[in-house]
Amino acid sequence: MRTAVLQLSSQGMSSTKLYNYIRIAHKQNVKVLVLGEYILNPFFKELQEMSHAMIHEHSSHQIKILKELSTTYNMTIIAPLVIVKKQKIYKTIAKFAPSSTSYYHQQILINYSHWNEEKFFDNEITELSSPLIFKVDGFKFALLAGFELHFDHFFAECDAKNVDCVIVPSVSTFESYERWKSLILMRSFTHNCYILRANRIGEYKDKDISWNFYGDSLLASPHGELLSHLGNKEELMIADMSHTEVLNARKTWGFKEMLHKRY
Repeated sequence: MRTAVLQLSSQGMSSTKLYNYIRIAHKQNVKVLVLGEYILNPFFKELQEMSHAMIHEHSSHQIKILKELSTTYNMTIIAPLVIVKKQKIYKTIAKFAPSSTSYYHQQILINYSHWNEEKFFDNEITELSSPLIFKVDGFKFALLAGFELHFDHFFAECDAKNVDCVIVPSVSTFESYERWKSLILMRSFTHNCYILRANRIGEYKDKDISWNFYGDSLLASPHGELLSHLGNKEELMIADMSHTEVLNARKTWGFKEMLHKRY
């Protein structure tokens, strides 16, 4: 399975880079392409200053383009988007496939005083369910929002459904570089699956601090090894994965089998 991460800063209404990079990915036989959070929409802090109508116009424009690109290049595109429905704003991840479009509403949102997405967005706070799980050419993926990587529930769901790769679009910033990398490698190892993380780059400045988005998009192996990663610049990462490698890791370490003996 050949995938790609397109590491970008916020693109506004411009689609030039999307067109150019997706054409390159298509020539490399990429089947699934992933974008980080707040690339197709302004960053959360900027959204707070925008009208519902403006956010809706922005997202509708991006949806139209991504549907077209997915169909034209026969590629599944994973893109975090902010959706407006009936004057309510939802933080989602969209899956644009050549013949269909699906949306995953983030289930657990950041609620810290300096970054309170839970208060701003209208995503329902309810009993947790499965992440969005889908197949491309027999390879099974799950979608999680970046913050949801911290919660065991979602990985239990991935284990139960034998997910090969967890896709994690993120918007990590501040001094979290090493912590995020450690968390991703730990999750990939203990659950014997690939994790493909797409983090955005760029900067947002408010009156108090600068929010520097440092990139480091990466692919972790089912053995918990760092297979590939990017720096802090705009770049396209091509990443190959193998279902056979997932099966080998699960057989080698036997974590799931050890649990099954005890239920």
